[in-house]
Amino acid sequence: MSKALSIDRARHAAVLLLGMALGIAAEPVSAADCPGNPDALGTSRTLVVDPREHPRIGTMQYAETLPLQDHEVVLTFDDGPLPPHSNQVLDILASQCVKATFFIIGRMARSFPEGVRKVRDAGHSIGTHSQNHPLSMNRMPIEHAQQEIDDGIAATEAALGDGGGLSPFFRIPGLLRAEAVEDYLASKGIQTWSADFPADDWRHVSSARVYDLAMKRLEAKGKGILLLHDIQARTVAALPKILHELKARGYRIVHVVPATPDLPKTPTEPQQWQLHPISENVAISHWPKIPNFVFASAEMLPVPAASDWYGGRLASFEHPRPLARGAIPLPQQAPWPRLTAQQAAAAIILPVPGKGIFEIQEKSAATTQQAAVSSAHHAERAQAPVGNEADAIAKLIAIHASASKRMIPGSHRISQPGLRRVPLTARQRLSASRAGLMPRERSSVR
Repeated sequence: MSKALSIDRARHAAVLLLGMALGIAAEPVSAADCPGNPDALGTSRTLVVDPREHPRIGTMQYAETLPLQDHEVVLTFDDGPLPPHSNQVLDILASQCVKATFFIIGRMARSFPEGVRKVRDAGHSIGTHSQNHPLSMNRMPIEHAQQEIDDGIAATEAALGDGGGLSPFFRIPGLLRAEAVEDYLASKGIQTWSADFPADDWRHVSSARVYDLAMKRLEAKGKGILLLHDIQARTVAALPKILHELKARGYRIVHVVPATPDLPKTPTEPQQWQLHPISENVAISHWPKIPNFVFASAEMLPVPAASDWYGGRLASFEHPRPLARGAIPLPQQAPWPRLTAQQAAAAIILPVPGKGIFEIQEKSAATTQQAAVSSAHHAERAQAPVGNEADAIAKLIAIHASASKRMIPGSHRISQPGLRRVPLTARQRLSASRAGLMPRERSSVR
């Protein structure tokens, strides 16, 4: 690293600290302010956020994201520091005067503390990414997750030393979120960062594929937080082309820093924290247009006349006459027909049922049995056939039983010598029908 570049970085860090002391955001680094690269992408503005007001950001998992304008991008890098790749990423960003946010792993900070300080001295924001990068924070006991968070913060603070510079930003490893973890972070005033789109640079893909995914997904979103990793060689190879293409397509880099008592948050509206806020006119602009209404017929319905009569009584639709002073208005009668006194007197009145209808007479068992026997004997006398009718019915019973036997599957026909069918008269058929020995005649009309 050249001596001049080190002086420029120190100067920028001093400007940042001075701006924080004065309570204003640092000035954006434009292409004209980038030494040795007038065509640099630069950093268009610095966004100051309050983590307590918006504790979870990134539309890959949450409803809110950073309040960015169209074609604004926030660059983030995970898992470092790891030389030489992290150092190369810092050099590439410095050559374009671009500021980003780095999420540090505590174990890496302990191994390479000077790498953490390089990130701070270059003016980037520093968040944490747990102590050991476990891919199980969504299912581990909350006590273990808290330990991972706290240890990662402690290790990064130790690497930074007395100069400080740690931001209250945290990204869950693998984006394997858990509500208990997010609640714990929010209770400590730490903002949970997801992302709006990744470039899949942690996978075994080429640097060209990393570039293609980054630009394709950014074009689909129009703006947002890009997730990269500064420990991958493929990211180092793809980053210069990504930054060059961002410049060519008119994208602008935004640097995010936390609000402090001396550095107030950037004023925003709630809808700005949505990736694509719903416009108030969206319902009007997308509602289907209704064609000009045409009446099917010009015929109009008649208006009710004021002299319409209902049941011999005039139904008046006129305004009521003004009442004299002190007079009490009487209720108006309804216009529908009412019964006259004569009609009411002539109305049919049904008698009230007698009390005895609902009483159940209790009788002794002997009386009940005698009544049943008497009733059965009376019915038998009423239906008993006389004379030749009895013989004919007896023969009919035999024929009926034989026919029924033949209808049963597997049964044998019983022959009765000397038995022949005797035609019945109409009176005999009626008697047999009453006795239940033959079916009643049915009508042929259906």
